[in-house]
Amino acid sequence: MKTGRLEAFSDGVLAIIITIMVLEMKAPEEVSLNALLKVAPVFISYLLSFIYVGIYWNNHHHLMHVTQKVNGKILWANLHLLFWLSLIPFTTSWLGEHQHYKESLPVAAYGFVLLMCAVAYFVLERVLINYHDDHFALNKLPKLKWKDYVSTTLYILALPLAFINTLLSIICFVGVAIIWIMPERRLEEFMEKE
Repeated sequence: MKTGRLEAFSDGVLAIIITIMVLEMKAPEEVSLNALLKVAPVFISYLLSFIYVGIYWNNHHHLMHVTQKVNGKILWANLHLLFWLSLIPFTTSWLGEHQHYKESLPVAAYGFVLLMCAVAYFVLERVLINYHDDHFALNKLPKLKWKDYVSTTLYILALPLAFINTLLSIICFVGVAIIWIMPERRLEEFMEKE
């Protein structure tokens, strides 16, 4: 099977995820700076989640660009990733509303969903590698990259930190986003050579 339908479906789901997140944001009823500041946590949680969804979309795009074919396992691995990504709007809303960013459980839930998105993306990469031959672009990259180690460590640290200091936990999430904001350079270099 070709990748076209998988890409189109994934793009559609990611677009819906972003749409759901933005529709969850409500404008303040009052017209004042104070009223705007009260909804700042909602906007900031949306911004962070938008960046995460954008990172996954960008990396998924690059991944599918080098993928020649897909099978049922790949389709299910992709759905697994989309499942966890589809939970981002829920945890984003829970984190941003009613100052829940100060509460352990919403912050930990947000971090758990982000961790599971990363695990699901890793699974998708492994399934793709196993289905393709040795000339597949991902086979030319190290199996685990420094970004994988650092981001997994930060996610795992962020979960218990959410019960100690939610701000430190959120800083871990921001750190991972900063690490992944640029796609894997070696994969982009490989794509340019094609």
